[in-house]
Amino acid sequence: MALGRALLWDLDGVLVDSAAYHYRAFRQLLAELGRELDEEFFRTHLLGLRNEAILHRLLGPLSPEETARLAERKEELYRSLASGRVEPLPGALTLVREAAALGYRQAIVTSTPLLNVQLVLRSLNLEGAFGAIVAAEDVSKGKPDPEGFLLAAQRLGAPPAGCTVIEDAPEGIAAAKAAGMRCLGVATTRPPQALAEADLVVPSLEEPAARAFLLGPPA
Repeated sequence: MALGRALLWDLDGVLVDSAAYHYRAFRQLLAELGRELDEEFFRTHLLGLRNEAILHRLLGPLSPEETARLAERKEELYRSLASGRVEPLPGALTLVREAAALGYRQAIVTSTPLLNVQLVLRSLNLEGAFGAIVAAEDVSKGKPDPEGFLLAAQRLGAPPAGCTVIEDAPEGIAAAKAAGMRCLGVATTRPPQALAEADLVVPSLEEPAARAFLLGPPA
């Protein structure tokens, strides 16, 4: 049993392939405001950031009330687009289930709202698979701040040094390292060189090296 060990999973781009739905939601939101949004710019510069940061980069200074209103509208659009359509990324479900069988504690740490997390877990039949969920509402600072990962470790009762983070974004990797945790970078949404600060970078969670890093060699 993996006593004292925990896996902290990012959601979008790690467990689930959802980038297209987030882009389409932001594109539709911007269209409602008479603006356009380039997909390459979104994927390169904005994907993985909190809604507040994305909105401020796209629209400039906004009041807290307007930021909250636009963020909620974006998430309504996302849930409408993604419900029943999101797919797991290769290897993710196998590793979550094997880790659970081996006794690892597991959590999700994401910048997305809790309703989105619940939608994804229902879609993937993973409800109940995670001992803790840290969503956007749970923290005051997003990645690269380590607050979310440290809170997940606390909720799981695992020491930070016993936690391994699985991330697809440089900001998430920076947060993991700031929390004193090991980190696996998965090059699903960014090129491998953008994830160089991770302890190991793999193209997919199907790679044997990913399993060995997270769970050790097969029995």
